Amino acid sequence: MKRSQEQRLFGTDGIRGRFGEGWLTLDAASAIGRAIGIVVAKANGRSGKRALLGHDGRRSGPGLEAALTRGLAGAGYVATSAGLITTPGLALLGRLKGFDLAVMISASHNPAEDNGIKVFGPTAQKLPDELEDAIEDELRAHPEPIPAGPPPQLDPALESAYLAHLMGAAADLKLDGLCIVIDCANGGGSRVAPRILGRLGAHVIAVASAPDGDNINQACGSTHPAGLQEAVRLHSADLGIALDGDGDRCILVDELASLVNGDAILTLLARDRVQRGRLADPRIVATVMSNRGLHRALREVGVQVVTVGVGDRRVVDALRREGLELGGEQSGHVVFGAENDYVGDGIYTALRVLQVVTERKAKLSELARAYRAFPQVLINVPVARKPNLAEMPLVQDEMRRIETGLGEDGRVLLRYSGTEPLARVMVEGPDEESIRRSAQELATCIAREIGA
Repeated sequence: MKRSQEQRLFGTDGIRGRFGEGWLTLDAASAIGRAIGIVVAKANGRSGKRALLGHDGRRSGPGLEAALTRGLAGAGYVATSAGLITTPGLALLGRLKGFDLAVMISASHNPAEDNGIKVFGPTAQKLPDELEDAIEDELRAHPEPIPAGPPPQLDPALESAYLAHLMGAAADLKLDGLCIVIDCANGGGSRVAPRILGRLGAHVIAVASAPDGDNINQACGSTHPAGLQEAVRLHSADLGIALDGDGDRCILVDELASLVNGDAILTLLARDRVQRGRLADPRIVATVMSNRGLHRALREVGVQVVTVGVGDRRVVDALRREGLELGGEQSGHVVFGAENDYVGDGIYTALRVLQVVTERKAKLSELARAYRAFPQVLINVPVARKPNLAEMPLVQDEMRRIETGLGEDGRVLLRYSGTEPLARVMVEGPDEESIRRSAQELATCIAREIGA
């Protein structure tokens, strides 16, 4: 029977939680490594068993890496470590270097106390749900720790191989004369990101690029960009780039120190590609979290948006299914289809934006101007119970009335909080006064029906 997302050990982005608790103790990690090895070996059907591991800037990363290696060795694998690396870098290296699987130890943009385990197959893609469930079944059947085993063998050449991959993607890009501030979130991109920009000729000012085990994502990175904005002002930089802890997200700051989020990046890239005839199919993929301003900005140049649920896995699935080239999330997780093996990479995204900046000889603020976010209004309604909202006729009638009035330039999202007795009403559209009124009308309707 298929598990619900709440029941699964693997969440939307691997196993994640507080280090030292639950399945993220060292003993549990060794058992997880063994379960991963057994299930993936059976699925791959290969005689060779080579695993690649890496971690971001958390203090707990090397210990978890060693524990996972013990477990993998118990399943017959020889493990190699890339050391400090980004998640996309590790996934790509797993494919480029012919590893049978890759395991990244990271909790992405979460605080330093957390950590996580992400597993990739030989094609650089996350494992399908069926294999993750099989790993969980194996783990629950055999949760005993692996007390001893060989340590992972660090291969410093792997970082150079990832740099070479990025240089190949930016073969024609010259950044001479540009001053760029790069915020590495004290995470996995702390060495690689400043080096690639420097090699391409930029004057690089690196901030949050000295991980000490405890400072990852601490008032820095893509989820805390205020420090980057200040650094861009201070150094009169041409632009700023913020990664998250594991390097799959990219948020930009223009020369005026204004934020350029994932929706704006998708707008900039898609408009440039279609205008240059580089977008074979004039569609991109975005999630339900993307602002309708993205849809309007792309509609102006004949580009449509395929909308999917939240999560990069759903973006990747749609890109593959529809044969498309570009997709992503408002958070800055942008995915380039086959050209980058469907791997979302914050550094790669930044390089593609810099390519547009240099080819058009324009300021980032000018290029990002096409995207204008529509206002959003969010109202939380205390509820006494949580019946299926789709089966409440009066609420659905009110939603349809509002959606009809908004047309294609607006939307309504209605859902329950997962942790509190609340219904969340979100209305988005071009006129703030109108959407505020609509949101209140829908909230009042819900309160009449199921309000606390």
